[in-house]
Amino acid sequence: MNEIFALTAWELRGKIANGEVSSAQAVRSVLDRIDRLNPRLNAYITVFHEEAMKQAQEADARRSRGEEARLLEGVPVAIKDNFTTSFGRTTCASRILADYHAPYDATVVEALLRAGAVIVGKTNMDEFAMGSTTETSCFGPTRNPWDPDRVPGGSSGGAACAAAARLCFGGLGSDTGGSIRQPAAFCGVTGLKPTYGRVSRFGLVAFGSSLDQIGPLACDVRDCALLLQAVAGHDPRDSTSAPDPVPDYLASLENFPRGVKIGIPRRFIQEGCEPAVVSVVEEAARTFQSCGAETVEIDLPTLRYAIACYYIVAPAEASSNLARYDGVHYGHRTSQKEPPGENATVFLYSKSRQEGFGAEVKRRIMIGTHVLSSGYYDAYYLKALKVRRLIKEDFDRAFKECALVLLPASPSRPFRLGEKVSDPLAMYLSDLFTVSANLAGIPGLTLPGGFAEGLPVGFQLLAPPLGEEILLQAGYAFQKETDWHKRVPPIAEESS
Repeated sequence: MNEIFALTAWELRGKIANGEVSSAQAVRSVLDRIDRLNPRLNAYITVFHEEAMKQAQEADARRSRGEEARLLEGVPVAIKDNFTTSFGRTTCASRILADYHAPYDATVVEALLRAGAVIVGKTNMDEFAMGSTTETSCFGPTRNPWDPDRVPGGSSGGAACAAAARLCFGGLGSDTGGSIRQPAAFCGVTGLKPTYGRVSRFGLVAFGSSLDQIGPLACDVRDCALLLQAVAGHDPRDSTSAPDPVPDYLASLENFPRGVKIGIPRRFIQEGCEPAVVSVVEEAARTFQSCGAETVEIDLPTLRYAIACYYIVAPAEASSNLARYDGVHYGHRTSQKEPPGENATVFLYSKSRQEGFGAEVKRRIMIGTHVLSSGYYDAYYLKALKVRRLIKEDFDRAFKECALVLLPASPSRPFRLGEKVSDPLAMYLSDLFTVSANLAGIPGLTLPGGFAEGLPVGFQLLAPPLGEEILLQAGYAFQKETDWHKRVPPIAEESS
C-alpha cells in the first residue's frame, strides 16, 4: 500500500511537522483515492478538491515559515454531511436540503480548522441520521469496503467507510442511537461517542436533541483521541455544552490502571447476538484480563426495554425538530400549485414535505407526532421518559461495581444491502446494544475485535459520564495487544 496510507493520522501529523511529507502530497493522494474509489463505495456526498488543496498549501506555507505545528496541521479529515459549513452544501442526505448552503460553520468545523486540519469532504449518511445502514440517503447507499454488497452501518456509514478505505485520516460523525459505534464495528474502525455535552452540538442539524452527540471515527484509538482533543470543550453557543475542563487525552493514553473492573452483562448479550459476535466479546474480555483488568458479571435489567424507549423518545424529538422544514424559509419547496379550493399554506407545507422527505424520515415523524398527541402522550412518551430514567439508574448502579461495561456494538455482522429495508423492526434491532448509552448520556467506544467469514466484528466499552479518558486508555491498551485495527480492506490495498 502507498506509504502515506500506511500512516495513522498521528504519524502523518508528525511527518508533516518535520517535513518528511507535505500536506499537499497527503491531500492530493487522498483526493486521488476518493476519485478512484468513491464511485464504487459512495462514501462522500461532496468532495472539496480545490478548497482542500488550498488549505494544504497554506499548512505547508506555515511550516516553511517555521510556525509551530498545530494539533492536526495539514492532516486530511472528513466530516458527516449534517454539520453546517459555510463552504459547500449541507444536505443531511435529504432531498429537502439537497441544495442548502449554510451561512455559518458548526463549532466542530471551526475547531478542526483552528487545529489545522484539512477538510476534504462531507460524508454520506442515512437521511437526517435516521437509519442503521446508510441506505436511506437520497444520494444512494454507501457500501461496506470489506464487501461492497453489504452495508457499512449507519447513520455515519460514509465516515466509517471513508476511514476504513483510507479515503481520509479520520473524521467526525454523529451518534443519536449508535450512529458512530455501529458503523465503526461494521467497517473495522474505531469510533467514539462522547458524553452528552462533551462536544458542542452547535451547527449539528438536529435529529434528537437530548440524544445527539458528535464524535470521531478513525483507524485507531490514538487517532480518535487526537480528533476528540481538537473538538471537545465548552461552547457558550450550545446551552447543553458541558463546562468541565478537557483532559489531555493524548498524554494519558498509556495510563490504563491495573485492576480496573470491567462489567459484562452476559445474559443480555447471549439472548440477542449472533454466536460470532458473542465470541468476539468473550475474546475481548480475555484480552483485557491479560492487560491487567478484572472482569465481573453484572446485570442491567432495563436494557431490554431500551429499543422500545428509544424509538418513542427519538421520533418524538425528530417530529419537533423537523417541523421547521416547511418549504417556506429554506430547503425544498414544491413547484406544484394548489388545486382550486385548497388552502395554499397547507398544500405548500404538505407537498414540500412529501416530496422532500424519504420514507424512513416520514415514518419517524408520524411515530413521533402520534406519541406526542393528545390522549397518547401519557401512554407512550411520558412512560418512555420514566423508562429512560430507569436505564440511567441501572448504569449508575453498575458503575459502582465496575469502571467500564463491555457490550457488543451490534448483534450481528454486516448484513447485505436491501436485506432489512422492508422490515423496520429488524432494522431497529440493529441498535439493540447502542441506544442505551444515548438514553443515559454516557460515552461509548467501539473497537475492532475480530473477523467472522471475512467480515469485521466490533465491540464497545461504556463508561460513566465524562469517562472518555479511561475509555481511551482501555482501548489503547487493547490495541497494543491486538492488530485488528491494522487490517485494511482489500479494496483499499488494490487501489494504492
